[in-house]
Amino acid sequence: MRSRTMFQSAVLGASLFAGLASAVVAVPAIAKTTKVGGIYAVSVAGFRFAEGRLSLVVQNDAYSAKLDMHSSGLGRLFSSGKGNAEATGWLRRSHVTPARYDLRSNSGKRDATKVSMALNRGAVRKLAVSPKLRKVPDRIPVTKRHKRNILDPLSAVLFPATGREAKLDASACKRTIPVFDGWTRYDVKFSYKGTREVKNPDYQGTVVVCGARWVPVAGHRPHKVSVKKMADNRTMEAWLAPVGDLPLFVPYRISMETNMGPLVVEARRLRMVGEQKQAAAVNE
Repeated sequence: MRSRTMFQSAVLGASLFAGLASAVVAVPAIAKTTKVGGIYAVSVAGFRFAEGRLSLVVQNDAYSAKLDMHSSGLGRLFSSGKGNAEATGWLRRSHVTPARYDLRSNSGKRDATKVSMALNRGAVRKLAVSPKLRKVPDRIPVTKRHKRNILDPLSAVLFPATGREAKLDASACKRTIPVFDGWTRYDVKFSYKGTREVKNPDYQGTVVVCGARWVPVAGHRPHKVSVKKMADNRTMEAWLAPVGDLPLFVPYRISMETNMGPLVVEARRLRMVGEQKQAAAVNE
């Protein structure tokens, strides 16, 4: 299960920033297609071990997202792991409505981890996962109630603003996200910490810095040390970058302390093409 945990931690993450429930999105009527392409470096204790490539397309009332990850840098010495996730859905009546989520990852030494999830109006209708969670007496069971009003992990790349524009203030962080990843159900609670100025080859500007807390709900074992440490972690942060003229943010940087040192997922490239232009996402 380690490959699934590491992959989803890096996928915006832990899955710290996964999923958005009933979040408000007001997409301007003039917007035809907006594309976001990002290349994210994943490092632990300052050593790069993986790279992720994010592609997001918002077209009228539909969105599709794809994330490909593979070992990189020092990580190649320990694993040939790779994985990909895809999500699709709609932006209807000012809400994110996921329709499909698929995850595939492989550490190179273990069986592949798989999730296939179909959703309707925020509720899971079909679900297939591999491997299955081991049945143990102290695990909090996941019920049908836990599979309603949730978003899949990759839909976390959509951080909608609460109004008609992406304001760089506390409103960007005022949200609690209910997430179901196929195995576990948890909330991520955000809080405002301030703003920062960032600069990379494709993106320069202000980002909003949010603190985050991971709150387990179901599917976990509450007495496990790893669960307690995650729930008590006060170091989680997400830096959010506005997407063009849309009332929408995407993660620029994600960080948290781990037993091995700081885990950081940060954009090396972040390209946004919006309004009525038609251009390819980052693919280099």
